[in-house]
This record gives sequence, C-alpha cells and structure tokens, in this order.
Amino acid sequence: MKEFDLVIVGSGVGLTVLNEALERGLKCALVEDGKLGGTCLTRGCIPSKVLIYPADIIRLAEHAKKVGVFLKLEKLDWNLLAERMWSQIDESKEMEKGLAKVPEVEVFRGIAEFTGDYTMKVKLHEGGKYSEEFKGEKIVLASGARSFIPPIQGIEETGYVTNESFFDEKFPTKPYESLIIIGGGVIAAEFAHMFSAFGTKVTIVEMLPRLVTTEEPEISALLLKVFLKRMTVHLNKKAIVARKEGNLKVLTLEETGTGKRQEVKAQEILIAGGRKSNADLLKVEKTGVDVDQRGWIKTNEFLETSKKNIWTIGDANGLFQFRHKANTEAEICTQNIFNNVKARVDYSAVPWVIFTDPQIGHVGMTEAEAIASGHQIYVARKNYSTVAKGFAMGYERGDTDDGFFKLIVDKSYQILGAHVIGPQAETLIQPFVYLMNAGFTCAPPVEQVGTPIPKLRRACPEGGSFFPIYRSMVVHPSLNEVTGWAIGSLRPVNIPHEHDHKHEHEQEE
Repeated sequence: MKEFDLVIVGSGVGLTVLNEALERGLKCALVEDGKLGGTCLTRGCIPSKVLIYPADIIRLAEHAKKVGVFLKLEKLDWNLLAERMWSQIDESKEMEKGLAKVPEVEVFRGIAEFTGDYTMKVKLHEGGKYSEEFKGEKIVLASGARSFIPPIQGIEETGYVTNESFFDEKFPTKPYESLIIIGGGVIAAEFAHMFSAFGTKVTIVEMLPRLVTTEEPEISALLLKVFLKRMTVHLNKKAIVARKEGNLKVLTLEETGTGKRQEVKAQEILIAGGRKSNADLLKVEKTGVDVDQRGWIKTNEFLETSKKNIWTIGDANGLFQFRHKANTEAEICTQNIFNNVKARVDYSAVPWVIFTDPQIGHVGMTEAEAIASGHQIYVARKNYSTVAKGFAMGYERGDTDDGFFKLIVDKSYQILGAHVIGPQAETLIQPFVYLMNAGFTCAPPVEQVGTPIPKLRRACPEGGSFFPIYRSMVVHPSLNEVTGWAIGSLRPVNIPHEHDHKHEHEQEE
C-alpha cells in the first residue's frame, strides 16, 4: 500500500495546503473529481462574475434615463462573453499541467472514499475502476459541496442544469429564451439578474416566504420589488412534478399553505435550491470522522475533525460557503498542520456579497440574530436617496430601487452587523469588516492549552466599534455618506430607558 505524508481531497483551497507541504518536501497525494481549481474557479464565483458584469452594465444603462441619459443596447455578443468566461475556467488545464511536473505529488482523478483508518481509494474517471488503496499520515478534506436536487417527480427525465453543469457541458450557445429557477438564494438571485438582463424570460420558484433568507427581511423585500418588475417570482411554492411538452419543460407548482397547484413553462430549468455535503461520497464514517445532522463534516475551532490528523476546510464543513472564508481556513489549517502554535478560526466577521441587482453586502449578524443572541442593540438605517451622491445617481425617495445601509451595534457600540443593498454594496460593506476586526491583538501562544481568551478581552477599549468612522471625515459627495452618516440615526431597539441618539454627523432628512 502506498503511503503519503499528506493526502488532500479537493483542489480548490486544498492547493494552498498542498503548496506548503511541497515546499517542505513532503510526499503528497491530491484527489480531484472535477476540474482543478475547485468551485470558485471552474463553476462558481469567477466564471459567473464574468457573465454578471455585462448584466450589471445593461441594468446601469437602463437606469441612466433617470439622470437624463438614454442608452440603447446595440448588441450582446454572447460568444465573446463565453470566450472570456472559458479563458478563466481553462486555467485549470494549466494548473494540471504544472502539477504533472511535480514528482512529490501524485494526482488521482476521480471520487475518493475512505476504506478504513486513514486509508482510501479513488473511483477513477477512466473506466470507472478503483485505484489501489493508499494511506495518508495526515489528511485534509477540502471536498466541497454539490447542488442539492429536490425530490421532484420526473425531474431527471425532464432534464435540468445546475451551476456545475451550466459552466460545463450544458453551457448554452445563446441566452435562454425562458428559464425557470428553482430556489431563491444567492445562486438563484445572481442567475436571475444575469439572464433577465440578457432578455431571458425568468421565473423564480421559491418554497420559502421570501428571497435571500440569509439577509434582513427589508433587504429581501426590496429585492423582490425590483425583481417583480423584471421577472415572475413565485414564493411559498414548491415544484412537485416536471415533464416535457414539445420544446419546453413544464413544472407543476404547489402552494405550501393551500396545496393549490399551477404550471409554469420554460426552455430550461436551473436548480439552485441549496448545497449538499460530499461527505456521503467520501464515506467518512469508515475513518471515524463525524458529520452533523445535515451531513456536513464537523470541525472544531482549529479545523480539526473528530479524527486526529484529519482536517476539513472550505465548503465541506458547511459553514459560510464562500471562497474568501475558505482561503482564511486554508491559511489557518496550514499553520496548524505545520507549526507548533495552533491558530483558531474566527467566524464573527465573515462578509459576503450577492452579485445580483440591486447588489447586496453583508457582514455579521442581522437584527433578529443579534436580539436572539442576547444583545441589547441600536439600529441605524440610511437610504441612498438621502445623500447628494445618491440623488446624483438617480435615486429619489419612494423609488422601488432606492437602496439603503443598515447598521446593528450593541450597548457598548460594538459593531454586530452591517448590511447594504444598492450600487457598490461590495465596496461599501468592506470597511465594516475591517472595523469589526480592528483593535484586537493576536491571542498569545499559551491560549491553546487553556480556555480561549474571548475576543473582546483582547481588545483596546474601542476595538470593533464604529468610533473610527464617527470621528472621521467622509468624502463628499460620495456613497460613503450612506454608511458614514447612518451612525447619526442610531435608535435603540430593545434597550430600555434610552433616549434617541442624534449626532453631529446626522443631517435632517
């Protein structure tokens, strides 16, 4: 049986750990079922943004009439969009060629599964045969996740696409004429924005009562209002039956409360109803790795699994499935494997952006989460239309698409969460990520042998608060005023006997 110093399953962020191991001269094995580079490079964030940015331009051009500029889309060059997209996905080929030249790593192409303690085999792509068993002294599971396919009668016979197959063999030769999207989360919202901008007749089917349920309810509500002007949205409905009808695909929907049924038709069906763990494919139970009730691999604060010398990073642990979070985990995992001093992962300020239109930015808790966690909080909110730059960009009070910023802080003014919906949300949210991490020192090495030192006990008095913004000049006119001046409108939510706060930054609205 072959033995390796380190076995890595998954070539997304797993490559970060692999590179460090190779630098140290270790004998390694890498197992990958798909294209090298993982979800982000080959079927997720990067190729989708190559297509979404042109959609952003189209929507911006449509909005321009509100400021007196009338633009007309002359042509959408789908072939050029596709060429640029594939140029990014195809970087995986160069990565594979590069790894083939490294003698210290053996690459297995197929699906890994455990056979016992620290041993596994791979169902190879070629011929469907299994590799010989091999063993890893240390193992990192960066095995990702896959699309969850809901139990819809006839869906396999009818056919569908997922983000995996869309960025692979089912990529269309032109934009769909019509598209049904099952799901109302991040992937669904981004694809809906993209294809509706390209002229596709889009229908969203979501079984929950609102879109993007990870966000504040008022953000979901604003997104829905905008979407309803561009597409059909069915909430509180689930698809139960699928069939073909000529060149179209038909879904039977059932309303969750009443059981009332209706049919919707489209050229294609995109399933974007959530992600599923790959732990079942890995058969992790054979090596003693525990999973939670939903099948995600359990990890502790050091990214260790229940089995010594086996770590899990990225989407495989089911926590905050974003590449930047996975990158951070890969760095921490690398340190914990190869250094004597362990580092803990901190998920208190994980940001994300939904690249739909209007764009959504998020870091930290929602208002409901903060209250449920026992915090007494202040909340501030400010609309784009209330600052000069927002008005200059064509946003006025009462507009359906008038975005806003929402800030949640506790009694000590520690930032608990920040949320943006509107143009440049990706940029406006980032300073609050920095603020939530500002003023905290690194935990001393002795921390690993005792009770972890709480984050706030490692802070300067104003660590993680909004005071750096409150005491700073804000560029005028700019959208930074939406976030900077929001602090002046802080109001207590569940803090008794507190007077409303008004600060010098606040302008009368």
